[in-house]
Amino acid sequence: MTGAIEATALRRTFGETVAVDGVDLSVAVGEIYGFLGPNGAGKSTTVRMLTTLLAPTGGSARVAGFDVATDADDVRLRIGVALQDAALDGKQTGRELLDLQGRLYGLSRAERLRRVAELLPLVDIGEAIDQRIATYSGGMKRRLDLAASLVHQPEVLFLDEPTTGLDPTSRAAVWREVRYLNQELGITIFLTTQYLEEADALADRVGIIAHGRLVAQGTPAALKRSIGSDVIVARVATGTGAEVAEVVGRLPEVDRVERSGDEVVMSVAHGAAAISPVAVALAEAGMVVEGLTLRTPTLDDVFLHITGGRMQEDAA
Repeated sequence: MTGAIEATALRRTFGETVAVDGVDLSVAVGEIYGFLGPNGAGKSTTVRMLTTLLAPTGGSARVAGFDVATDADDVRLRIGVALQDAALDGKQTGRELLDLQGRLYGLSRAERLRRVAELLPLVDIGEAIDQRIATYSGGMKRRLDLAASLVHQPEVLFLDEPTTGLDPTSRAAVWREVRYLNQELGITIFLTTQYLEEADALADRVGIIAHGRLVAQGTPAALKRSIGSDVIVARVATGTGAEVAEVVGRLPEVDRVERSGDEVVMSVAHGAAAISPVAVALAEAGMVVEGLTLRTPTLDDVFLHITGGRMQEDAA
């Protein structure tokens, strides 16, 4: 069966700049796929190609069974798109916007009224639905934009960093809505984000993109398992990161060592058994330990292992 999204060697350049460099990915029908990476990694450019807003300069992609280059109209009829910057007319009311979206997709008046009524609980802004959008908060605008992308009941929904800039309460509300759309309505969701916890909490599978290339792909749990069962993070007051890495790298309890700024990150199989030998080795080397933290791996640890930098450091 053809997946909801299929891309092969997808590429996009802007003059001499390569924004997306040969991305291969496959998203199954009914899946939430998290596309994870720092700003400038190529996430939004990939989404713009998959949603027919930008033509690929190489490779190919199919969405909902149609080629994004040759069957763009068919793709657009089957997808919903909520981009990072919501293009909402502040002079309209929320209800007027949803009704207009239905008109653009050719829905009859009865169908528009039904769809708007069905979407109002998702928007969840009460009487504000009949007020001008210019009066809405950022969270209200995001939810309205999400509802507008669903008026025509799409098969595939693209969400481009839907919670960027939102407060924790609004972010949690968007998370609930994403889960509802996927689990209750069966919509395939392609979610781009730079928030590690967002991809971990929502996505069935994650693709990590860095410098235009897809560098890792898998379930969040499998990606985290790939770098070890536990992680020890060391911060020392004396000694460089390279010196610390050299000391702990000789320990049999430590499987792998990476440096991130003034931190040294160790992947270990059994953290409780390894943390004491690490502390002793650093003390014997004359290094003053400021902090020694034991925790389970995160997707940021996966990113560090694959690319050599933290997500936010890479963005900078």
